[in-house]
Amino acid sequence: MSEKRMTEEQIAQFCLALPGAREDYKWGGIRVFSVAGNKMFAVADLGGAGLSFKVADDLFLGYCDRPGIRPAPYLARAKWVSMVAPYPVGRDELCDLLRRSHQLVVRRLPKRTQVGLLLD
Repeated sequence: MSEKRMTEEQIAQFCLALPGAREDYKWGGIRVFSVAGNKMFAVADLGGAGLSFKVADDLFLGYCDRPGIRPAPYLARAKWVSMVAPYPVGRDELCDLLRRSHQLVVRRLPKRTQVGLLLD
């Protein structure tokens, strides 16, 4: 596994390469990655200092127990976690987490909207 860390632009490129992903800028300097119009799966501040994304409900507390990862402000009840740069996970794990976040959001969409967005 590569322990190399991802830059803000690498994270953005990865997120935008996921099926149906798009990017918006909201809330005075927050980069929002979403699918199906407005369903967020990752949020990054423009300075590259912070990144938040959704995790599976049953893994949420385990991730929050890891050093450098905490419940995301305003989104913790929806099982989102937050981390600050330098991120406490390597490139491979971060890509996997972002991919899973995307898929968690896609799976909550109506079946007809999921077509072409599911990776599994």
